[in-house]
Amino acid sequence: MSTDQPPAVVRRGTNLDRVGGFNDSVVLDAIRRAEQLLSRVELAAATGLSGQAISNITRRLLDAGLVREAGRQRNAGLGKPRTLLELEPTGQYAVGVHLDPAVVTVVVLDLTGQVVARRRAETEVIANSALEPDALIEGIAAMIEQTITEAGAPRDRVVGVGIAAPGPIDVARGAVVDPPNLTAWHRVPLRDALRDRTGLPVLLDKDVTAAASAEKWAGGPNGRGSFVFFYLGTGVGAGLVIGDEVVRGTSGNVGEIGHVIVDPDGPLCFCGRRGCVGETSRPRYLVQQAVQAGVIAQGIDLDDRQAVDVAFGRLCFQAAEAPGAARAIVTALAGRIAKVVEDIANLLDLERVVFGGPYWDRLAPFFGDAVRETLRERFLVRSVHPFDVAGTALGADVGAVGAASLVLDHTFSPNPSVLLLGPPESALSGSRPVPAVNTAG
Repeated sequence: MSTDQPPAVVRRGTNLDRVGGFNDSVVLDAIRRAEQLLSRVELAAATGLSGQAISNITRRLLDAGLVREAGRQRNAGLGKPRTLLELEPTGQYAVGVHLDPAVVTVVVLDLTGQVVARRRAETEVIANSALEPDALIEGIAAMIEQTITEAGAPRDRVVGVGIAAPGPIDVARGAVVDPPNLTAWHRVPLRDALRDRTGLPVLLDKDVTAAASAEKWAGGPNGRGSFVFFYLGTGVGAGLVIGDEVVRGTSGNVGEIGHVIVDPDGPLCFCGRRGCVGETSRPRYLVQQAVQAGVIAQGIDLDDRQAVDVAFGRLCFQAAEAPGAARAIVTALAGRIAKVVEDIANLLDLERVVFGGPYWDRLAPFFGDAVRETLRERFLVRSVHPFDVAGTALGADVGAVGAASLVLDHTFSPNPSVLLLGPPESALSGSRPVPAVNTAG
């Protein structure tokens, strides 16, 4: 696997006064993405803006509390030392919510993308076992308020709430539309319901898109360039970043790869076909295989999500301990997923796959050298550039981190039109405007 890391991509600004707001975001993004602290002179070189424009923009960013001075850089005896700039972590905060059929996670990120507070609760506990939308939404709203309090984030610095939800979603209406594992959720207007309960602007996106956004915002070198984030959770999905831009598709539902057939003789999927990668990746199916192989004792209720989760953990533990039937089951899963990744990588000419999601930690040992070598050999343009395999460094909270990252991206991106979820007025719905750095130049 190549050890070369892609360079940070810095957008170029323009010295026309009428796009001063865009330039502010370009400079803020350059400071955020730089591998080392930058001076005003270096910012001018990186962004193509004039020295005077950089001076005006950095003054605004300093006054807004979004950037701070971070010492001086010696200049090899040529002129006075240059002042270095970095993000002010406490300048703004964003809340992220990951709604998974099994668990709800809420995080608060500072401006640098660091988690400063976190809460996690089982979905069935929040909704008193019924998973009814109203009860679950009330519980999520309460978790948001508790997490903001724990973070010590001033309310006027919380720019909004991002929600990562299982698809399909209706981005124009901010609704969750019949997700397979939340049967009571039929066109639930989750975005507006949480906005009304919290008084904060709210943005809704798919969980896999949020995970890809998290990697782009806070994942370091793995989040640069063009990659697929392969999400391993209650379901599977693929978040896409092409040329440093998150891809959403026509309706915001990109990444529905669960019905790619990887085993024509596999289990029957709810779509009516056999061997879909989503169905063959579900812990329920893998546990069922383990029971049939004698790896796990008979008697597990496969409709009991918690019991299946515990059994899946045992299966992964046994597979890691020694060769045998358990390892064969999980290794076969890794092979099926690698086949899907291979097709995506070749279709889109990607640089890497980043694996993550709630089940990644358990499955990571089975996506090592063998899978990496397979993907490298099957990548059709490997003579032009390599294809790398990585695991997210953001942990199991990547969905929630991604949801908050969407808010930061929406607020501070130098190309915000790309990030709008539906019409501009519905992208980040709230009772007050989002505080933004985009002031006129």
